[in-house]
Amino acid sequence: MLNIGSAPVSTGRRGLYQNYLFLLMAIFTVGFALAYVGCGSDEEETGIEAEAEVAEETIIDIDGRQVVVLEGRLNADKTLSAAYDYLLRGAVFVAEGATLTIEPGVKIYGEQATNGTLIIAQGSKIMAEGTASAPIVMSSDAFEGSRARGQWGGLIINGRAPTNQGITFGEGDTGAFGGNSPADSSGVLRYVRVEYAGIEFSPDNELNGIAFQGVGSGTVVDHVQVHMNQDDGVEMFGGTVNLKYVMVTGARDDSFDWTDGWTGKAQFLVVQQYGDDADNGFEVDNSSKDNEAQPRSAATIYNATLVGDPAGPESDNGMLIREGAAGVFANFIVTGFNKVGLDINNEATHAQADSGKLVVKNSIFFQNGKGNFSDEKDDDGFDETAFAAANNNKETDPGLADPFNKSAPNFTPGAGANAVTPANPPADGFFEPVDFVGGVSPSNNWTVGWTTSAQN
Repeated sequence: MLNIGSAPVSTGRRGLYQNYLFLLMAIFTVGFALAYVGCGSDEEETGIEAEAEVAEETIIDIDGRQVVVLEGRLNADKTLSAAYDYLLRGAVFVAEGATLTIEPGVKIYGEQATNGTLIIAQGSKIMAEGTASAPIVMSSDAFEGSRARGQWGGLIINGRAPTNQGITFGEGDTGAFGGNSPADSSGVLRYVRVEYAGIEFSPDNELNGIAFQGVGSGTVVDHVQVHMNQDDGVEMFGGTVNLKYVMVTGARDDSFDWTDGWTGKAQFLVVQQYGDDADNGFEVDNSSKDNEAQPRSAATIYNATLVGDPAGPESDNGMLIREGAAGVFANFIVTGFNKVGLDINNEATHAQADSGKLVVKNSIFFQNGKGNFSDEKDDDGFDETAFAAANNNKETDPGLADPFNKSAPNFTPGAGANAVTPANPPADGFFEPVDFVGGVSPSNNWTVGWTTSAQN
């Protein structure tokens, strides 16, 4: 762990950083990056980005471990070596044309004092390829025992894939995204954990654990966990990015959230909510500005386990689908939410369901507080129960091994899950054939070994 504020420090520097005074001066200059992340108009963004140049590097020694300080803009290719730890000081941008390569086992810390954040700009790449035995970990710089949601900014990736808002700018002034390149690649995330992130600048202006903003299908996302995030765990703003083996635990808001025309694919997803503060397992929107905006949000997702927290005051809905969204959702297990398991909300979304463009099928919904198939609020005229029954969804106990255990959860399905015959995913090279429902196979618990359940 890393705590710059209290750890004894000795410094080694290059270029401008020749003494401790210069290091202190450098700390005060983070206002440039902090201002960019926290506030400002599009015009301000452009000016601040232009000024946030990095030409020098700082290395500090904390308890015998060398820590490289990253700040401003990375304008050239850079490799983060497992020989060091890394500290994000303020908003760190990987600029267009640059590639940030991260070796297995690297630890990256977001500095609380400066709202450390990692932003991958359009036209740049992140090549973060960890392993099961050496995952890449992005976390808070707080000591163990004092870590909490919202202590740093998280990871934002901006791509050039289409959105139904055109080219636009990310929450927290995190850069431009969108375009006309559905196969755009922003790199690779493999065996990566993002923990204790999601700084809140103001109401409705918070950062997600990982934000995929107009990210294209050429990007690889495989074995990723977002843990204890202040806002949504994983959010897609349009784009075509595909996800496989992704787990969100302890998110304060929605676990998976998308809007603005995400048309990607996903397989093998797991959600575990902590009821002290949580919202929806899936919050699925097309566009609140225009429910008919094109491209319409229409994800294709097979095999997910969404677990709420019936012991907590929060943890709302398993799947809330609204604002004109379409999509195919198959082989799900949804259990333990305090409101409803499945709510299909508003007329534009009902039309997608009635036309067969929104399908929820071959799934299990069990013990969701206000009903497995219902409306979170007032009856809006759509019969979720009839919709579910017509698509081979069942209300039965899937026999999950230990889904509500917050220190050592086990999402392996039991014999009860055999009550539903799994739907065959498309044979398109992305989806894997399955003989089970839920996000975890009875014979392959992929969530063990490289993930975390620590809550502070």
